[in-house]
Amino acid sequence: MRRAHAGNYYEPLPQNSNEIEDENDQMANELRDKIGVLKSLSIDIGNEVRYQDKLLRDVDDDMDRTRGFLGNTMNRVLRLSKGSHNYYILYLFLFSIFVFFVLYLVLKFR
Repeated sequence: MRRAHAGNYYEPLPQNSNEIEDENDQMANELRDKIGVLKSLSIDIGNEVRYQDKLLRDVDDDMDRTRGFLGNTMNRVLRLSKGSHNYYILYLFLFSIFVFFVLYLVLKFR
């Protein structure tokens, strides 16, 4: 007996074997279509995963390059600060005070 889609009643199996074979063929075709959709979906997912992996590797490479560049820059700054050229910091401080003073005057008398 087959289960009905709606309700609590059952419908008997067809007596003709051709009807059963036709129904089996129809169900097999539906299953084949669903399998084809799943296959194309899994291929699309695989392509997306490969693309995202490539993007992540590119970001990782960029971060490594940036880390190296930043490390070199920090080493130069540390070397400069350890040197006897500490008056550069004084010049930088005086320059920044001068710039802020000029900006204050421009904004006040505008």
